[in-house]
Amino acid sequence: MAAAAARERPTPLHAGLPDEIFIWEILLRLPPKALLRCRAVCRGWRRATSSRDFLLAHHGRQPSLPLLYDRTNNDDGGVFLDIMPLDHRAGVAAAAQLQPIARFASSHSFVRVEASCDGLVIVGTVAANSVSSGDRHLSVCNPATRQYAPLPLLTGFTLAGMYRHPPTGEYRLLLYPDDLYEPPPGAGYDCYLYALGSREKPRHIGWPEAAEVIHTLDPVLFRDNMHWPIEEGEPESESGMIMVFDTTTEVFRFMRAPAVPGVAELFEMDEMMGMASFNDEVTTVDIWTTKDYDAEVWAFRYQVGLPVAELTTRFGFDKYSNLVVSSWGDDVLLLVQSGEWLLQIGIDGKLVATFHRKLLGITSFRLKQTLVPHTFFPMLEGYVVNTWPFISPDDSVVNT
Repeated sequence: MAAAAARERPTPLHAGLPDEIFIWEILLRLPPKALLRCRAVCRGWRRATSSRDFLLAHHGRQPSLPLLYDRTNNDDGGVFLDIMPLDHRAGVAAAAQLQPIARFASSHSFVRVEASCDGLVIVGTVAANSVSSGDRHLSVCNPATRQYAPLPLLTGFTLAGMYRHPPTGEYRLLLYPDDLYEPPPGAGYDCYLYALGSREKPRHIGWPEAAEVIHTLDPVLFRDNMHWPIEEGEPESESGMIMVFDTTTEVFRFMRAPAVPGVAELFEMDEMMGMASFNDEVTTVDIWTTKDYDAEVWAFRYQVGLPVAELTTRFGFDKYSNLVVSSWGDDVLLLVQSGEWLLQIGIDGKLVATFHRKLLGITSFRLKQTLVPHTFFPMLEGYVVNTWPFISPDDSVVNT
């Protein structure tokens, strides 16, 4: 009887470890690429790591990292885009902090990251010497699973932000008509919404006053709201305000913010929203955070003085260098792109690390990788997985 009972018990996934420990304490902690490779070990491992509950829990454990990209010209006149999160966590070796997780190939001469949300990335491409909106294209991809689909219905629109719609679980794009090229026929300069996977054209929602603001900077998604700082000269700028888009009700409103001179940038910091303001010469950065988000109360945290003399002498830094404020927990990190250099500066104003990259682009987005399947991908015409335009940076093939 005992022998028969033993034969009926399922075989452990790992000898010497209970399945609960092996799955939820070991496999769950692996990065996406390593986890995908583990699926090839046996059917049991693949089955255990493919359930939706496991994948949601795995996504929840992934770090949210600053998203960068590197461009390389190819021999055909196109571009390779390497998607590169910056892993500046303690204990990560310097050489491993900036490594590509996926390579995107394009026949167009200009490629950039347009948005990121829950591991999904929107990529924009522009043809050389483009003269019309038809030369500009948007696509959606998941770098971890190498899933890709073009978004031809968005031709003539510019992306303002991407978000998950809480009531439906849909991933939606906030858009406005392209003001550099010809807009879609009949489109006014208002706001539009598009649900990924839809076969319908973007839906008009109005709000022309918001369209005048959201085209200036990339938004910060915090507490299911997208936020844009209002630049000087825009409506409400004198009183220190932020434009907010509620992703549940899909309406706009204003939010009070510190009245700061010059350019301001928003970011998320330790479950608070932060604001960084730069003086005209970009020698100091003032950091504010929300003391009470719902009451719209802010508190000044500190001022960071940049090592301007060192940055100028060694890396050609000037006030036109690209600077993004990022965070990890309650720590602030300044990312500076100066020429062919990416520089990390701590809150003490000291240079932390340097990376030499010729065509590196820094963004205000973050990437939290995911292996969670999305039903909208197969619904999009032109959907592919694990093939062109994705090329693995190390020429390896990842099976999903």
